[in-house]
Amino acid sequence: MENTQSQVLNLERVQALEIWLKATNTKLTQVNGQRKYGGPPEVWEGPTPGPRCEVFISQIPRDTYEDILIPLFSSIGPLWEFRLMMNFSGQNRGFAYAKYGSAAIAVEAIRQLHGHMVEPGYRISVRRSTEKRHLCIGGLPASTRQEGILQVLRMLVEGVERVSLKAGPGIEGVSATVAFSSHHAASMAKKVLVEAFKKQFAMCVSVKWQPTEKPNPDEPRCPQKRAKSLLPSHLGPLHHSSPQPSGPPSFLTLPASIPAGFCRAVGGPTAPQLAHPTCSFPNSSTQGHLVFAASPVMLLSKLCERAGVGQPFYEVQYSHAGPDGFLYFSYKVQIRGITAAFKGLVMILPGPNASTMLEEAQKAVAQQVLQKMYNTGLTH
Repeated sequence: MENTQSQVLNLERVQALEIWLKATNTKLTQVNGQRKYGGPPEVWEGPTPGPRCEVFISQIPRDTYEDILIPLFSSIGPLWEFRLMMNFSGQNRGFAYAKYGSAAIAVEAIRQLHGHMVEPGYRISVRRSTEKRHLCIGGLPASTRQEGILQVLRMLVEGVERVSLKAGPGIEGVSATVAFSSHHAASMAKKVLVEAFKKQFAMCVSVKWQPTEKPNPDEPRCPQKRAKSLLPSHLGPLHHSSPQPSGPPSFLTLPASIPAGFCRAVGGPTAPQLAHPTCSFPNSSTQGHLVFAASPVMLLSKLCERAGVGQPFYEVQYSHAGPDGFLYFSYKVQIRGITAAFKGLVMILPGPNASTMLEEAQKAVAQQVLQKMYNTGLTH
């Protein structure tokens, strides 16, 4: 709890700021709890800042303002932007952000100004800013489509650059990772999106910062929720002797209460439906590989029927999620007329629900078995 003295506005300091602003013709903009200079300033001849160009400044005395801080940080190099966090009393909140035209200048600011004494007894802390620009939106229905949610988000907030969707084990429904043009845009979106979804679509979603400890910040993945998995371990292996998978258990079906307005906005169905996507495979090159226009499951069934060896019996088990975003399934396929069983591992992209992903896994398995049969001459 702050003491009473620290909450009293220092009018002398405020007057000094006003005098400095007039003398230097510096313009500040107050918006959403922060006071901003530049972004860029009126005269800017340097490059547009990229990653790691911003520093985070903390332990600022509450009555220290831009008339002291901007000249101090400008002494290291030209400032592209300076943001001082403010409260309703007119005092600063003790921290700010300074952005330069290059990462090298930002590093130099940290080297020279970390621990700098701005007032007797007050040393500021200067560190690299994390510059978070990615949010994770959880609780979206499985029918959400990437193009649709991108349009919805651009309607609700500013600065949305791109969206990627994530579904699979450990994620309930669909999660969206949203990249923004700046930390400021992401921060503003984080403040309003939960209420915006409630107001526009009567939906409850979660909005969190995307963790920055990722090897590739341009392709982040949402943290997995500790919720019921779409492919729980107690589901056991998938057994199929017919080409068409059986219907999913009741706990794998889509939720029935998806707002119709949101489904129309994102391009999905307005009622729960089981998706039946066309078959797609991870191999980008067709040289040396069989390519199937029809379902590989159906082709394998017809091939076995024509050869008189009996129908294939599938055992497909979810294995793990890879760092590349693919889901991996182990399999064993037994065909009565062929002595050796076919075993291996396939990978698929996450789908909207467990039933769809199991179907896609079975298609990938059938394709791999057909390929093995072709390579060993069993199809001749």
